[in-house]
Amino acid sequence: MMNILGLIPARGGSKGVPRKNIKLLAGKPLLNYTAEAALSSKRLTRVILSTEDEEIAEVGRACGIEVPFLRPTELAQDTTPTLPVVQHALRFLEEQGNHFDAVCLLQPTNPFRRAADIDSCIELLETEQADTVFTVLAVPAEHNPHWVYFRNNDGSLRLSTGEAAPIPRRQDLPPAYTREGSVYVSRRDVVMFGNSLYGARVIGFEIERQRSVNIDNFNDWARAESLFQSSTQQTLDNRFTS
Repeated sequence: MMNILGLIPARGGSKGVPRKNIKLLAGKPLLNYTAEAALSSKRLTRVILSTEDEEIAEVGRACGIEVPFLRPTELAQDTTPTLPVVQHALRFLEEQGNHFDAVCLLQPTNPFRRAADIDSCIELLETEQADTVFTVLAVPAEHNPHWVYFRNNDGSLRLSTGEAAPIPRRQDLPPAYTREGSVYVSRRDVVMFGNSLYGARVIGFEIERQRSVNIDNFNDWARAESLFQSSTQQTLDNRFTS
């Protein structure tokens, strides 16, 4: 059985929705939803929070997540990439004698992620001998790369695939996917030695579009609130009609 670290990164300086990681969504801190999914996972060996913010750390502890360190502020800026944040967490734990085969990155901005999504991605990492597995969404036909054009400097258009003509029928389009963001599982050596969150062999785990929300701004927040309200109402309706 692989040792998998569940890593939840949550910095305090969010701009689109200030303090969003601990802002109440449907009565709970946003961070709580990711904590619940991670702690319910059957495949994560350990779950930790990486933050530079003491208030977020306290909320994380209240949600049951370990906070073994406070992240250096230079790794919590608007321009900080994700990779060094993951490397910092792994390096810190390894210096304490804790070693993992892979790391599962769980952004708190995806509150509808399920424990089963996490476990399925980890399963794919093992069975498919992948370097990385992440959740994906199917791309609608009208946005398929075989029908997408780039504009040249002279104003003319060229297909994104480089082909001379588009595939004429929707039914003949190959499936296309975009990153969804709820779950990223990468092998430790890919992250630390390959200096990458992807590696050479990447596998996607498809998520239903209707439960995919990545909260970046207040419009996303409103959509998440609406989905929670709809889910609550459906639960009540089922209770009274069953």
